Amino acid sequence: MDFGLVLQTDPPARLLIDRMKRAESAGFTHGWTFDSVVLWQEPFVIHSRILAETERMTVGPMVTNPSTRTWEVTASLFATLNDMYGNRTVCGIGRGDSAMRVAGRKPATLARLGEAMHAIKELAEGREVEVDGTAMRLPWVTDGALPVWMGAYGPKALELTGRQADGFILQLADPFLTEWMIKAVRAAAEQAGRDPDALTICVAAPAYVTDGSPEQLAHAREQCRWFGGMVGNHVADLVSRYGAHSDLVPEALTEYIKGRQGYDYSHHGRAGNPDTAFVPDEIVDRFCLLGPPAAHREKLEHLRSLGVDQFAVYAMHDAVEGVIDSYGTEVIPAFG
Repeated sequence: MDFGLVLQTDPPARLLIDRMKRAESAGFTHGWTFDSVVLWQEPFVIHSRILAETERMTVGPMVTNPSTRTWEVTASLFATLNDMYGNRTVCGIGRGDSAMRVAGRKPATLARLGEAMHAIKELAEGREVEVDGTAMRLPWVTDGALPVWMGAYGPKALELTGRQADGFILQLADPFLTEWMIKAVRAAAEQAGRDPDALTICVAAPAYVTDGSPEQLAHAREQCRWFGGMVGNHVADLVSRYGAHSDLVPEALTEYIKGRQGYDYSHHGRAGNPDTAFVPDEIVDRFCLLGPPAAHREKLEHLRSLGVDQFAVYAMHDAVEGVIDSYGTEVIPAFG
């Protein structure tokens, strides 16, 4: 199993770069950042510095979207980084939540997302593709390789992931939902004539290492409760589309948002988010990895048995370096 570190591009960028270097030294193979350029700094500029100051780390957004930048711009960003640093990027992509809604725009349709994934990959790997009616190619690309991993929750998005993407990003670490969604993605891949086992499965969620005491567990829950609110934005979209009780979406995913009142993106992805009081402890425990190192290893082993290839640690809390170091000494070596 690979391990990734997910950070927001808060200033100062130097701190983020140093944390990624620390993560690589601890055994993390992937460095991820948010991509919401109103709320945080432009990620691709910072990605260039991460790549320059690490040796092996693969870097990408978790996740970009089809609408903030034109597709040829996104493809050229990845292709330029790959040309400079040797195909060490991955394109995590979704419909767009915070990046679009903060700007007063709606997330992209799945149809548009599918077109964007195809165009970005083709262009970044040096092939010609038609973008909005115009054929284009990046003539300077040689030997480019860009895996495209899609973030998804709902049935249609899972189907598109299996049919087209190189990997699946699931932003929660609940074993029941992970198993359910991996099966859906792989079934879609098989139906599309693809090898379902060829898709990379990445689970991303907060991890907080404690000493096993009830006091530290309570603190860890408060530090990570924001994640249930972030996931809840996507779940609310599913409920509005399919209803709260649909055979297409498990109630294990939708039931907890019944007390959700709204969401202020100025607190997005941050500990102490006041819009996440509706998230119960049970959801924090299910969606995240909390507790002493042994508890993390046990849950990660379960996730690996379900087919998870990478666990990416969301580190938006007050113990970023502690989690990096604890994973480096007490978790990652168990999955080598």
